[in-house]
Amino acid sequence: MAEPRDEESDFQARRAAAKQRLDRLTGAKGGLPDERLAWFETVYSTSGGDAAGVPWADLKPKPQLVAWLDDNPGRGGRALDVACGLGDNAEALAAAGYRTTAFDLAASAIEWARSRFPGSSVDYRTADLLEQPPDWKQAFDLVHECYTIQALPEGLREQAIRAIAGFVRPGGRLLVITRTRPTGAPADGPPWPLEPAELMAFEALGFSVESRLDYHVERDTRQVAHSRVAFRRSGSPEDGS
Repeated sequence: MAEPRDEESDFQARRAAAKQRLDRLTGAKGGLPDERLAWFETVYSTSGGDAAGVPWADLKPKPQLVAWLDDNPGRGGRALDVACGLGDNAEALAAAGYRTTAFDLAASAIEWARSRFPGSSVDYRTADLLEQPPDWKQAFDLVHECYTIQALPEGLREQAIRAIAGFVRPGGRLLVITRTRPTGAPADGPPWPLEPAELMAFEALGFSVESRLDYHVERDTRQVAHSRVAFRRSGSPEDGS
């Protein structure tokens, strides 16, 4: 039986090989919006069921999300997990007491998430962030966005920010977890870490900062800047009725 460290090394080696392959595909580095969006489906559908082939799949929820949920349980409120991938963050939301809907553009990702968590209470859906179902407008008490905006090229980011904001009910919360960079700093993405103005763009859409945690994550011996920001939308639930 392989030692845990050997298994982790093998996983990372497979991930590195997959990333090299994926980076050569059309849409990997941006390109036309449709090409970038189609690339996400390709990532999942060509992985052969190996999570190492999905560069952002940790097979566990983000610890910064879990820590925030410990202090902010759902108590039956509705939550939406944006671009849920293989479902780990969505399951953490559900475990914290939220009635959770999770969606991804890639149908292969949704099928995979459902197979990983049979019998889950999470409502997994295939959907396009930029063409959201009408009944999702201002429908959620909590919207969780992790690493989605940073994965999109410049031509899609403003549209994505507005779409994400549109899911949150008046008085509801938006939790954003993302890589960050100083204004004007170069970014050879993807991902393209968010500049301060991009992260704070939600304020112009009726949100205020409730809490913020800035931290670093080690990636290949590098310390990568991240932020976890909880926003509160102005208004009360009655305003959205």
